[in-house]
Amino acid sequence: MSQLIAVIGGDARYLELIRQLRKLSKMETILVGYDKLEQGFTEVKQMNFFDLEPSELDIVILPITGTDHHGNVEVIFSNQVITLTEKWFSELKKSTLVFTGMMNDYLKNVTEKHNVKLIPLLERDDVAIYNSIPTAEGTIMMAMRHTDYTIHSSRVIVAGFGRVGHTVANKFSALGAKVSVAASSIYDLARITEMGLTAIPLDRLSQHTEKCDVLINTIPAKVINKDSIQQLPSHALIFDLASIPGGTDFEYAEQRGIKAILAKSLPGVVAPKTAGKILADVIKQIISERKG
Repeated sequence: MSQLIAVIGGDARYLELIRQLRKLSKMETILVGYDKLEQGFTEVKQMNFFDLEPSELDIVILPITGTDHHGNVEVIFSNQVITLTEKWFSELKKSTLVFTGMMNDYLKNVTEKHNVKLIPLLERDDVAIYNSIPTAEGTIMMAMRHTDYTIHSSRVIVAGFGRVGHTVANKFSALGAKVSVAASSIYDLARITEMGLTAIPLDRLSQHTEKCDVLINTIPAKVINKDSIQQLPSHALIFDLASIPGGTDFEYAEQRGIKAILAKSLPGVVAPKTAGKILADVIKQIISERKG
């Protein structure tokens, strides 16, 4: 018996995700919020949201942004207004898997209340590590676009040594940049040094930004503050890769005349096909494990 997958909303990276889902055996996929696309383009059945029966769904795939705090779903390829109410979630089977990119209080509370399994993909280590590659490449692309000097020999500081910070530091170093990484963990500082990079205790970041060409933040907290920005040379750039609202004092950077860019969803912007395949591979793996 086939299982029913509903892909509700999504951006360009979901086009590759949909193509990958078509390859699954004993799975039927329905698209909701894709009516601006010809059905022949995706070769997958499309349906109006109000014709969708939640009680028949085995798997629901929401956009990377999930929903807002009222259950509204962002749709790029449709003019439909799609709202996933608490009543809608209450009609799902208890065995239904709901995939989202990011989780908020609304999704967390409504799925917990109705005992529905919610899987926030971007919180998984495997997805975050895979996504860090197009994120790093996108940051390199922006650095090339917004500077009049080479990355090679540029002085780059990366704030944070998590899954994204590690990859970003590694890729910039591979291009010949003089990379420093600011972190708070003693373990991370040791690993940064072992990699041949310069380790900076995070609480001393402002003491090192005077000689920085590109400052890249990966920490979702206000760590690129006035003290750090104040010391930057006038030509310096700030790229903030942290989730909205970022970790930079953008207002002060503007006052200082420092260009600061909040880079949102780089994997979906610079490599939507790769980003979609990453999501598809993880979803297929979870579905396979569940069957087993």
